[in-house]
Amino acid sequence: MLILLPPSETKRPGGSGRPFDGERLALPSLTPQRTAVVDALVALSADEDAAARVLKLGPKQRGEVAVNAVLRDAPTMPAVHRYTGVLFDALDAASLPSTARRWLGAHVLIHSAPFGPVGALDPIPAYRLGAGTSLPGVPPLRRLWAEAASAAIADEQPRFVLDLRSEAYVALGPVPDGIPTRYVRVVSEGPDGAVRALNHFNKHAKGALVRRLAEERPRIASAAAFVRWADAVGLRVCETRAGELELFA
Repeated sequence: MLILLPPSETKRPGGSGRPFDGERLALPSLTPQRTAVVDALVALSADEDAAARVLKLGPKQRGEVAVNAVLRDAPTMPAVHRYTGVLFDALDAASLPSTARRWLGAHVLIHSAPFGPVGALDPIPAYRLGAGTSLPGVPPLRRLWAEAASAAIADEQPRFVLDLRSEAYVALGPVPDGIPTRYVRVVSEGPDGAVRALNHFNKHAKGALVRRLAEERPRIASAAAFVRWADAVGLRVCETRAGELELFA
């Protein structure tokens, strides 16, 4: 099973790893796209006003321009530690035992805007770039990433893909046709029996789910097997007619 996660806008600063090298990341076929986006982001950062405008930064966020300016030379840390926020706080990879962390490294890709999908343990620097940003000098990110990222995922030949990304990041690399996949929506059942999508608990539920998977390390090769595993560990997951999975929080 391959799990696809979204990134987070918030990130830990610093790190102790060697500077960024696109070829050291998972899916090395994406190195040309990674290089193009990083070059464009660094070049944009030479003009703070222009960078703030393109990245839609407020006055208190302008320090993010300096972060992008040194992206090539900045220290790195594993992606699953770089990202913070609700999903990654619930996952809390730092507190997992080494076996669970290795499982994350083997089964989880985090889909970033500048680097495309990266392995959970891949070393990445801090940066500021969202999926919807249009960078000068490169095609729109959706056009730059979608076909290349989809092909790179196909090259991995996953037997089953659990897609926990937001729709904006799905657009940057749709799971290719022919690969069994399920998109996950976090929902709640009200007193009236109606099922409603959740916003506030969406990211927390996804992070907790991935943590549980890393702890249990089940062998899952289909949507049916995932639903059976979820039921066995006390999670409520239902498959919809639209071919998605609903995770009840």
